[in-house]
This record gives sequence, C-alpha cells and structure tokens, in this order.
Amino acid sequence: MAITLNNGFQMPIIGLGVWRMEKNEMRDLIINAIKIGYRHFDCAALAMGPDLDPVDKVGCFATHYKNEAELGEALAEAFRTGLVKREDLFITTKANHGHVVEACKDSLTKLQLDYLDLYLVHFPIATSHTGVGTTASALDENKELDIDTTISLETTWHDMEDLVSMGLFRSIGISNYDIFLTRDCLACSKVKPAVNQFESHPYFQRDSLVKFCRKHGICATAHTPLGGSVANTELFGSDSCLDEPIRKGLAKKYKKSVVQIVLRWNIQRNTVVIPKTSKLERLRKNFQVFDFKLTKEDMD
Repeated sequence: MAITLNNGFQMPIIGLGVWRMEKNEMRDLIINAIKIGYRHFDCAALAMGPDLDPVDKVGCFATHYKNEAELGEALAEAFRTGLVKREDLFITTKANHGHVVEACKDSLTKLQLDYLDLYLVHFPIATSHTGVGTTASALDENKELDIDTTISLETTWHDMEDLVSMGLFRSIGISNYDIFLTRDCLACSKVKPAVNQFESHPYFQRDSLVKFCRKHGICATAHTPLGGSVANTELFGSDSCLDEPIRKGLAKKYKKSVVQIVLRWNIQRNTVVIPKTSKLERLRKNFQVFDFKLTKEDMD
C-alpha cells in the first residue's frame, strides 16, 4: 500500500525507521527488510540532543541517529547484488537549519544516492551550526541546546524550496511541526510541504493535526508509532500503549499481535508509519498488517 503525495509521487505506507538502530546491526537489518518487502527507509543526519553518557538517561531522547553512512552501505549492496533497484525504494532523510544545500549533498554522499525521495526539516528549531557532516547538536554552557535565534523557519523552508529545482530530491516536507507551525509553513510556501512527520500513537493521537494535514493535502507520517515501547518506559517511567488491556483484547480478537493492531490503527487513519525494530521476527510481523482491517467500532 502507498499514499500519493500532493506532487504525485508514491510513498509506501509502512517503512522502517532507523533511529536508535546500532551501526553494526544496520547491514543485516536493511537487507532482510528489503527481502521481507520493505521499500521505505527513514533516517536522519543529526541527533537533536547531546551525546549523553549511557548511564545518564535523563533527556536522552535522540542520540542514536547518525547512521546514514551505514544505511548507504547496505543500500549500495542491495543495488549491486540486484536485490532491488533504486527506483523501487523510498528514502527519507532530514535537514537542519542553515547550510541546507551543503547538508543535503553530504547526506547524499553518505547514503551513496543520486537523489532523495523525501527531505524533511527535522525540527522547527535552529541550533548553532557545528559544521556540515557533524551529528550532534551544539550545547551551551548549561549543556542545553544552543539555540540560534537568527534563522527563521521561513528562511529554512525557502532554502528547501530552492533545492527542488536542483533535482536533489523529489519531495520536501517538515517534521515535528504542530498545527500552528504547519499553518505558518503553508502561508509562506511556494512549494507546499508534501509530508509532516510527527509522533503519533494511541496515547498521543494528534487527531487534530492529522486532520489538518489531510485537509491541506499534507501526508501525515507517524514516527514513534508504538509509543516508544520499552524505551519510554525505561527512560521516563511512562506506560506502554502495548500493555493496554483493550488492545490486548483486540489482538486476541483479530489473531494478531498488539503491535500489529496499533500499526493498523494508524494506517487506517491514512497515516504512514515508520516503526523501528532490530529483531528479525518483529521486522516480519510489523509488515504483516495488510491482511486484516479494524472495524469502525474497534478503531473508535
């Protein structure tokens, strides 16, 4: 299944996100994912946050991207061996503010690609520039994000628009934008964002944002579609939406896993999902969501 973006390109409705994926796992996971049927891979150049010591888990919310090169090596092997053709895949990575052209070219080099299918503004906030190709955000003297107040979101979006004519990617979009920031982007855009990628799962449904995007022809993509699962439970002490008794009951009813129920729920909202897993069996099960459909009552 795929969703047609507002510029006519097709985006597979399920992909594999590589956030928090270890570099030494990347090759086997990507090759196996392609064999299973995945054609959509989502990555990013930069981790939005400091490289914290593993013992210091507080605020450690985005320290495991930085694996574009490893993804690129796996993709190159898949192309070289004839496992898949470049035109069959949908590859997304993300920009940060300032030096957008240079950053895009650096990502293409690491990914060993001639073009991207989708390039997103990673966060609606600019941090001080630490150099093209660096993978950690700048910190101030208090070890907090060093915010650059001289770069506006409008400026960044116009930089993204300028790249469209260069043929470096097929679609541009935004990430982690709420309704108001999405509205502002639409107001200043010559090229409408094709996608808005944001957190969405049963405990954080973002229903108004999903509907706003749909109304304005923007594809909603759900990152963290399983609610962070074990990671959020360990880091923040929050409950996992996979332990909810109602969803366990639905899993039994449909003879599916709770994960499959949660992914299917998002898909039936016409929302693209990019779950992450490093386990081969889960990789298979996450993709097995097209042979059943939740009733309206169960969706509600």
